[in-house]
Amino acid sequence: MNALVGAYAELCGFEYRAALNGQGALDAVREKAPSLVVLDFMLPDIDGFEICTQIKSTDATRHIPVIMLTAACGEKNRERGSRCGAAAYMTKPFEPDKLMATMERHVSRNGNGLS
Repeated sequence: MNALVGAYAELCGFEYRAALNGQGALDAVREKAPSLVVLDFMLPDIDGFEICTQIKSTDATRHIPVIMLTAACGEKNRERGSRCGAAAYMTKPFEPDKLMATMERHVSRNGNGLS
């Protein structure tokens, strides 16, 4: 799924960097702040809500829009995503066009442009 989401990101003009676990995602964000993070809730080491909270907790990364893309549906999870600072919460299976439009909307709203 990671590569598929990356392919859609690249279609939007983004540079795609994969992270296969939570610590890898946090390390990648700290190494070079991205324009956008697409994040699953269910990761093997740190859950996506905690990663989002950590991204939003520092001045250096607070501005980065986070899109939660996960199989965990339900209003409780959606509310938790909102509380941790996610810009959008989408569930799998997802519509590629909707994902790409959401990525583009949040990056342009944030003033980052595409990178």
